[in-house]
Amino acid sequence: MDLASFFEIFRLNVLNTTWLEITAVGFGLASVWLAKKENILVYPTGIVSVLIYVYICFFAKLYADMGINFFYFLMSVYGWYMWTRKDDRREKLKITRCGLPGRLFNIISGLLLFFLLSYILRNYTDSDVPWWDSLTTAIFIVAMWLMARKKIDHWTAWMAGNLISIPLYFYKGLVFTSFQYAVFLLLAIAGYIEWDRKLKEKVAAPSA
Repeated sequence: MDLASFFEIFRLNVLNTTWLEITAVGFGLASVWLAKKENILVYPTGIVSVLIYVYICFFAKLYADMGINFFYFLMSVYGWYMWTRKDDRREKLKITRCGLPGRLFNIISGLLLFFLLSYILRNYTDSDVPWWDSLTTAIFIVAMWLMARKKIDHWTAWMAGNLISIPLYFYKGLVFTSFQYAVFLLLAIAGYIEWDRKLKEKVAAPSA
């Protein structure tokens, strides 16, 4: 594809972008920004975005992504609860990092989800991107679970999934959503840096 063809596709995709997609992108970007700030409003804003994307992905034949957005909704409710509940010491959930067993579990879980989803999409749907759709979905499921548990590792998973999603959504004609994932990638990098700073400050605090 030459540069002229790229910009022509981009122009046509912009013209075909709906207000519904723009609204979902706006709430999605706000949600990731709030996650970066460790703000509880990440969940209500995220819920609005993912419910719109359930609708959008169905008509784009991104069935795994439709399913994951519904999963996001469920996990957002769970994460909302986890971030606000207090333990026996009346303390809220703190940022932590996965140990080696946790990282291995996340990788194995992601691979199993990928193979399961790709099998379903290839055999029971008319998806034209079953492998890529399954890969991003598996990554994002793991990321959402880690986010609900306030594991800093969720930012790494978001980075990987966002990097794949940028060309995927552009290919499907959802140019604003593709742009959203490019911004998500930058926010995920910034989010990791900010959470890592907070985690180091927490570790250093007792000796201060």
